[in-house]
This record gives sequence, C-alpha cells and structure tokens, in this order.
Amino acid sequence: MAVRRRHRPHPGVPYDARAPVDFRKVPHVSLVLSRHQSPDAPTTGRVVSPTEIIRLPVRSRLAMPTRPREIVAVIDPVWSVPGGDVTASARPSEEMARAAAERLTRFLQPGEVVAGTPEGRLTLRLRHEDRAARPVRLQEMAYHAIEVLDRLDVSDGVIDLGVGWAPITRKQDPRQAEQHATAAAAESVNQRDHQPRQQGLHVKTRHKAVTWVSASRQMLLATVGSVLLPFLLLVGLSMVGIDLSGPLYWVLVAALGVTALTIWAECSQALEPPRLPAAPAGPAPRATAVIAAYLPNEADTIIETVRAFLGQHYSGGLQIVLAYNTPVPLEVEDDLARMDREHPDLTVLKVPDSTSKAQNVNAALRVAEGEFVGIFDADHHPAPGSFDRARRWIADGADVVQGHCVIRNGEDSALAKLIAVEFEQIYAVSHPGRTALYGFGIFGGSNGYWRASALEQIRLRGSFLTEDIEASMRVLEADGRIVNDPGLVSHELAPDTTRALWKQRMRWAQGWFQVSLRHMWPILRKPTLSLRQKIGVAYLLGWREVYPWIAMSVWPLFGFLAWRDGGFELGSPMFLLLTLFTTVSGPLQTLAAWRLATPELRRHPWWFVGAGLANLLFYTEAKNLVNRIAHLKQFRGEHQWVVTPRTAASAGSTDTDRDDTRTATEVAA
Repeated sequence: MAVRRRHRPHPGVPYDARAPVDFRKVPHVSLVLSRHQSPDAPTTGRVVSPTEIIRLPVRSRLAMPTRPREIVAVIDPVWSVPGGDVTASARPSEEMARAAAERLTRFLQPGEVVAGTPEGRLTLRLRHEDRAARPVRLQEMAYHAIEVLDRLDVSDGVIDLGVGWAPITRKQDPRQAEQHATAAAAESVNQRDHQPRQQGLHVKTRHKAVTWVSASRQMLLATVGSVLLPFLLLVGLSMVGIDLSGPLYWVLVAALGVTALTIWAECSQALEPPRLPAAPAGPAPRATAVIAAYLPNEADTIIETVRAFLGQHYSGGLQIVLAYNTPVPLEVEDDLARMDREHPDLTVLKVPDSTSKAQNVNAALRVAEGEFVGIFDADHHPAPGSFDRARRWIADGADVVQGHCVIRNGEDSALAKLIAVEFEQIYAVSHPGRTALYGFGIFGGSNGYWRASALEQIRLRGSFLTEDIEASMRVLEADGRIVNDPGLVSHELAPDTTRALWKQRMRWAQGWFQVSLRHMWPILRKPTLSLRQKIGVAYLLGWREVYPWIAMSVWPLFGFLAWRDGGFELGSPMFLLLTLFTTVSGPLQTLAAWRLATPELRRHPWWFVGAGLANLLFYTEAKNLVNRIAHLKQFRGEHQWVVTPRTAASAGSTDTDRDDTRTATEVAA
C-alpha cells in the first residue's frame, strides 16, 4: 500500500530513486489484507446519499432478537497541510469522497451501502459481524479506503485514517449510531493509528482505581494465594476421592522440560549470529530517525540525545525528527527550537494532542522523508554506522530490523549491573536465538528500523501498554518479515531504583498479556504461517503467560504430598534430572550472554556471575511474580500507563543512553 509518494526499494534489488516500487506488489510482504480485490471486481454494494444511511429500515431481528444486525461505520481520511501545526489536517472534497465511495462498493457485501459526505468522510452501513470478525472487517475496509484514495491521487502525504463504528440496537437508532461512529472516528484520527474504535450507549467502560488495598490484594493472591488455594483444592478433591497429585507432577515435569529445552535451544541458535547482507549497489536512500519523547520525564537527557544523533553519519543523508509532547511549557523547548533552526536535517515536532509514545511516532510520519525509519526512545544513542548497517537488511527484504540494546550505566549500582546482564540475556541471546529458532523476530520499541511504507500502514497503537509487541504481531499476521541483528547496537540507561524497575516491568508484563489475549488465536489460525512460526507464537504468547503460575504449583504439590504421606520423596530420577537440567539452564543462558555481550560489558565477568546467582536465588521468581500480578491487573481492568522515571547520566556511565520501554519480560527457568 503506497500511501506516500516516495520511491520504494524492491527486495534484493539496489535502491534506485528513478524506479519507484508499489509496496502493494512487493512479494516479500502482503500487508494489504486478504479481502483485497482488483479494481475490475464486480460491485456488490451500492452508493447512497448520507441521509439514506440513517433512514434505511433496520433489518429484522426475528431470527436472533438479542443481537444487532447492522452497524454504522465512519471512515475519516485526513492528511497534513503545509505549516508547523501537526494537528492541522485536510480532507477530500465532497466530489472525491463520492468517487471513493463508488470504488469502495466492490468491497461491500450484498445489501451494504456507502456514502461520501460533504465533510469528506465515508459513511457505511454494514452487516453485523461476530465479535471476532468485526474489527478485522473494519480494518480491511480502512486499508481498502486508503488504496482507493491513493488511486484517486487525493494527497501527496501520509493519510491518517480514522475509523469509528457503532451498532444499531433497540437503544441506539441509525442516527445515533452514526453520531457515535463519527466521534469514534475523530478519536481514531487523533491517535493516528488506523485502529477501528467504537463509541455509543452499548460501550461499557471500566476505570478501576489503583489503591494500596487493591495492590495488596493482588500481591497476596499472586504469592500466598497461588500456593494456598491450589493446596486447598488438592486436599479438598482428595477428600472426595480425586487425587490430582500424579497429573500435576507430570505437568510440572513437562513444564520444566519445555522451558529448559527452549532456553538451551535459544542459546545454541544465538551462538551463530545472523550474517549481515551484502551492501546494496547504488546510492543509499535518505533515512529518518524518529526520537519519541515525553519531555517532563526526559528534559535532562534530550539535548544530549539530539546532539548524539546529529553526530551520526549516514551515507544517504539522515533526517532527525524529535517528536515530543509535554503538558507544561519547559525551558528546554527553547533550546530545542534553536537547534531546529541551526540544523537543516533536524525537525523538532511538538505534538500537542499526544498522550503516548505511539501518537508521537505516528505524528512524525507526517514529516518523515526517509525510505526507512529508525525509532528510538529519548535516551538512545545508536552506535556509529547503525543506519548504513540497517539499510542492508531493509534492502535485503526485511520490513523491520531490531537491534541490540545495551545498558551503559552498569557502573552506577548493583541493580544497574543486574539489568545490564539481563539485557544481554534478552538482546544478545533470547531475541537472536528465538528469531533463528522460530523464523520471526519482534520489534522492541527502540533501536528498531522500519521500512517506511510498512510503518505507515501498521502504525503504533497507544491503546496497548506494549505498542511495540502489538505492532510486531500485526506485522507477523500480515506476512511481514522482522529480523534481529545483535550487531546493530544502541546504548541506554537502566532504571535507577527498584520502584522504577517494578513499574516498568509491570507495564511490560501487562502489555504482553494484552497482546497475547488479542493476537495469539488469530495468528495461530493464519494458514500462511509455517508450523515452526506457530510453535513460536504459542510459546511466546501462550506458554510464557501460563508458566509463572505452573512454576509456582510445585509448592502446593509438595505441601499436599507432605499432608497425604507425612512427607515426600524427592528421589525420583525423572524429577531430579529435570530439576538439574532446569537449574543449569539459567547459568547457561548467563554464560552465553557473557560470550555474546558487547566488549564493554564482557570485560566485567563478575557482573555476570552476580546476575547468575541473583537469578537462581530471587530475580527469576520476582519476574514470575510480576507476570502473575500483571494478569490480575488486566482482569481487574487496570490499564494505567506509568512512565519510567529518567535522570541524567551519572559520571560513571559509559557511552550514551537510556530507555523507557523494552521488549519481552523474559521468563527463565
């Protein structure tokens, strides 16, 4: 889908500014969804006037009286206008909207209608879809609308498409549904993420207050409750003649075995890093670096970060876009404005309507000029040559390239040393090993490079606490290609307090759980994915969510055996063998992390020894605890975004960096 008139590279073919490539025809990725039809496909819907949308009679509900049979959807296409205000937008003319409506009829089902409004919107009245199919259908219609508008040549820039919908119900007539759908589309435009949203009388919202009482209950349930309740269940079932200790034992054996075997396999695969593709012939294309910042949190480091990017050399020319939001005016904004005037390749973009990193990144697409876009948090400083290295992967056909994030302030504290080693376990071992093992990688939120056309279509969605992982899953669903390059290094700072670390990891854990609930089953049902990719998805989105609870069940099992038998026997060869196998897996991963770490960290072997002991004694279980509490928070309806506090680099820090969000909360054995 080519929504920006820029030249696109064909995979495996050198960049050529004279030979634009339509992204819809690039064979290595099919990001246009499955309902795409040719312009010559027969028309099944029809065009009506906007007033007919709300005046048409409601379909009979006699067959299923409790379910609505139709929905009203509003598609609101906007794009940027010249000037410095990123919130200013233009829409198609009424004539263009009607022409787009005519072309959209071929994607409608019999009896469905579409209208172009005087305001330049598209209003549709669609058949009811079931809960699972409805967002997919609306997402497809959004992409079809962009294709149609692109063919009509309505804009030279990036289209920020808003999609809203509301059902027609007994309490909500077509006119009200259209009003609610229009309001929802306006919110979708504000988020700039192409995500269909709903609004109306039928929507039930929950805003759970987070208190010390609720937090204490969750902590108690995730610790004592996760041991005591299963123990009482085992005892109660035993009293009525049902003994589940045997099946639970073998579940534990399988869980330990699967987890340990996966760690060993990832370590084995990571020992052979991916080979960097050859440099493509011809001139390098322009690239864009997008730095997303929340300035009250990052005012101390943002000037240093911008200077670090200005010092980057890239053979094709590097545009730097600082996209930030702030609730209050800050002195540093004057310094940034001055730097913007002094450096032609720097664009300082304030996004006043933004409330998330995702909105900042999506807004930056309006001004981005590069054929590929690097996304960075406000404390990241990529190593020299990073953009030339990333260009090789993009030219080789990758849609996203995830690099290696390295902690630079390990000297500051024991906590920073622990996190520095953990990041090497994640970025030097787990991510590269998993990519080789399962055939797909993930985007980690920072130090990731996107083909611009893929990012324009996928977007980041601030409705998820880990918008990076959610975007990764949508790339995978769309048959896109995400690669991992541990040689693509960027440095950052670790959280400097246990409180900041706890909040950060809680957000990651809950965000991963959100993504698992939303994407696991749709991806597993996708026929174009290979078996090993589906196994990887099942492990990454399924097993890693249930394992923290299964691992905790060893204690209620031991307690039940002691209650039933007056003691328990741990001499089972199978149990002892798997316990040893699992126990060794953690140190093995730490050893592999030291072997594959960057030189500045590898010269601190005692950091890895200390981290290995911490993992064995408490840190692994602490991460499992975070995951269990995150599940409880999600089920309770707590969805607050908590920003990780940032402070300026300490004098003992090496290099230049720091981070706000990262990828997986890894669950080791």
